[in-house]
Amino acid sequence: QVQLVESGGGLVQAGGSLRLSCAASGGSSSSYVMGWFRQPPGKEREFVAAITGSGNSASFGDFVKGRFTISRDDAQNTVYLQMNALTPEDTAVYYCAADPVSRWHDPNEYNYWGQGTQVTVSS
Repeated sequence: QVQLVESGGGLVQAGGSLRLSCAASGGSSSSYVMGWFRQPPGKEREFVAAITGSGNSASFGDFVKGRFTISRDDAQNTVYLQMNALTPEDTAVYYCAADPVSRWHDPNEYNYWGQGTQVTVSS
């Protein structure tokens, strides 16, 4: 069983940056595809980014447009989401997820989830 704990959320002004962290414990998390999703108020959960177990390949949601990067440090069992050039539209609860069955972009495919961390971007 894998446990995921997100941190790093908070309040930031438009144009600012945040780095989210997802600490994993238990299971074989270092071999899993790890993903980030977000859920804006009143909207469905949407794909943000994912990275392979090796860290050699990543995928991003269309809205990212080069503003975010995803990385992992398997020695620390942690995955990071660096978010730059934030806008109020990025306001959401951000979730870390692990071990999708197949489709990285589909939240229903993931077996493990963190509790989420709130990101609020003020204008």
